[in-house]
Amino acid sequence: MSQTDQNTGLTSKRIESLADGIFAIAMTLLVLDLQLDGPVGNIILSQFLANQWQRFLNYLLSFFLLAIFWILHHQQFHVIKRTDRRHLWINVLMLMFVALIPFSASVVGDFFGQTLAHWVFDLNLFVVGLLFYFNWAYATNQYRLVEKDLSIDLIARGKKRALVLPIVTCLAFVLSFYIPPWSGLAYLLIPVIFAKLKA
Repeated sequence: MSQTDQNTGLTSKRIESLADGIFAIAMTLLVLDLQLDGPVGNIILSQFLANQWQRFLNYLLSFFLLAIFWILHHQQFHVIKRTDRRHLWINVLMLMFVALIPFSASVVGDFFGQTLAHWVFDLNLFVVGLLFYFNWAYATNQYRLVEKDLSIDLIARGKKRALVLPIVTCLAFVLSFYIPPWSGLAYLLIPVIFAKLKA
């Protein structure tokens, strides 16, 4: 077997297993940002829960976004049948920034409403979204890692879906100049846009 064959004939199963593990860990780590502040005995439960609303909102949003990324990854690899070294590295970089999301989410939790904190989170998501696009574009270019009978329409829709993530992130980034505490709500547009693209 030639070196070229060895590089392009790799199975994608190991990537999928690694991705599932990293997504599961990242989604679990998000809950660590929900912490008791101060001695438990001095806290009134209702007051504590009221004071944590920002962190709960941040947790729900971050978990929701990781779920979207995981679903998109699952959908892409339903079509991607094999891999090569370049594709492996695209996925390694993607998963590196996925694993960083709990950190950038905790920055928002600790400095909620500060523009810079939201920029850190938005930049993290922008890079992940861009790498998802590169993952799909690379795999489908000249049917490199997909079946030859894959429709052009499906390839084009996959690119559009992947571009939704970085585009919405740019919107959230702009909103963080004006309404930083609520700029993250822009991400709720993602499932709406996905539904429109599916129609």
